[in-house]
Amino acid sequence: MGHNHDLVASLRQPTRELRDAIPDVWDGFTQLHKHAVADGVLPARIKELIALAIAVHDECDGCIAYHARAAAARGASEQEVAEALGVALLMTGGPGTVYGPRAFEAFKEFAG
Repeated sequence: MGHNHDLVASLRQPTRELRDAIPDVWDGFTQLHKHAVADGVLPARIKELIALAIAVHDECDGCIAYHARAAAARGASEQEVAEALGVALLMTGGPGTVYGPRAFEAFKEFAG
């Protein structure tokens, strides 16, 4: 399928194991995530673009894959992703030139 699909798949089992070890903490994070990216004044699509830009800033490949997939699922356009990644590049500098393209590739993989 592609690198990002494989990355998400590789995280499934260790995620389950950690979730099972700390169910209350994991449930708390799940609720936070659910509410943080829900439609509100800002549409969920925009919130996923924000999360994707932060994932680039934090240099988190797993976060990039998850939020690129979510942005694609929520209907973000390629140009919206590109512009959000431009802001990440502004705020990140050099590492943004590595992780921004990774995020763009991830989005295109999930959108395609």
